Amino acid sequence: MPAVLDHSDHVHTVAHQSSAAASSPVAASWRRCLTLHKLEPDEARTPWRLTEHEFDLVRERSEILVAEASNELDRLFSTVGKAGCCLLLTDDNGVALDRRGAAGDDSDFRGVGLWSGTVWSEASVGTNGIGTALADERAVVIHRDQHFLSRNTGLSCVTAPIRDHRGKIAAAIDISTCRDDANEITMAILSQAVRDAAGRIEAGLFRRMFDTARIVLVPVDARSAPALIAVDRDDLVLGATRAARQALGLDDRRIAAGVPASDLLREESALPCGGDLMDAERAALRRVLSRTSGNVSQAADLLGISRATLYRKMHRLSLN
Repeated sequence: MPAVLDHSDHVHTVAHQSSAAASSPVAASWRRCLTLHKLEPDEARTPWRLTEHEFDLVRERSEILVAEASNELDRLFSTVGKAGCCLLLTDDNGVALDRRGAAGDDSDFRGVGLWSGTVWSEASVGTNGIGTALADERAVVIHRDQHFLSRNTGLSCVTAPIRDHRGKIAAAIDISTCRDDANEITMAILSQAVRDAAGRIEAGLFRRMFDTARIVLVPVDARSAPALIAVDRDDLVLGATRAARQALGLDDRRIAAGVPASDLLREESALPCGGDLMDAERAALRRVLSRTSGNVSQAADLLGISRATLYRKMHRLSLN
């Protein structure tokens, strides 16, 4: 950024350009901070901090998330912790639920607000890794003077959002450092590490949600986000991660209506082998009914039987 302008002047100049929102994600965030959140770059503000009671309630609501992410935070911190990095796990509002940091760095990170119970939304502290990743719903790198507040330009942050079983933003994981020698290559490496960690947490949450279902990996191009579907014993899809939804054209309505996994993956119908014949027949009928959106007449035609016969089979197999 131009050395002749101080940070505050530069933020105002860029954000007030008519093309600011389109020029870069950082410029778009700066504009939001000024116009939507009514913040100023030279404000001496620190992140909002929840009371102990408020924090306990928020953490209780995120109990499953914190439990699932704990081992991943430990693993990631063992890799980057000695490099002067702090890790934060936040909820979808940017509230820091859990953190990892070396004791020798705690005073620095506490001073800038990288601590449990603080709120790192854009409304709280302007453009930052966590708040901007949640606002844009994508992984971001916010390096030093890309931060909105002048007081935060010593920070460098990489953040990736974590999505729930329906593909909605549920949390974020962040690596931040105050090191002066953090360069673009370092931040790119950390960004990949945090995206990989987010993907593993997301996959773990998905498996927890569908712990009795068969989890199938959808073949897609290499990416950090897990492409998974949950399938019941009759081969119908119960749920899908966002990456799987995008790859297979799934949404909540289509999943609720019932769609065979074998149709989506273009596989031969997988009837149970060596199992109960009634289970196999039930699975086959459910797949045909799902293909006709529950239209019994059409299903009977596809099966080459009368509607009355199909009704009898449905009654015998407890299919409504």
